[in-house]
Amino acid sequence: MEYVYAALILNESGEEINEDNLTGVLEAAGVDVEESRVKALVAALEDVDIDEAVEEAAAVPAATGGSAAPAADEGGEEEAADEGGDEEEEEAAEEEAADDDDDDEEAGEGLGELFG
Repeated sequence: MEYVYAALILNESGEEINEDNLTGVLEAAGVDVEESRVKALVAALEDVDIDEAVEEAAAVPAATGGSAAPAADEGGEEEAADEGGDEEEEEAAEEEAADDDDDDEEAGEGLGELFG
């Protein structure tokens, strides 16, 4: 992850993202640099517009309603209903776990009788 952060720092500061610059940022941060990872990242970012990619990534959570805070928006009631379903699933899982515990206790009682 630190390799990507270093590339983002270089992009933000207007520096060219190349092996020397990326290595310099990583070494300044105290990272034990792997040359193969630096080369792979530089090659992967060769045709990528980082600013555009960051904007698209920032827009995705807002477009999909990834935040729980705007529940008053259109569809907020639907999201709230979906969340209620999650609670029901959690309760069902807890009940199953409780049933499993009861089975373990019953099995333990039978062993107690065997060994008196």
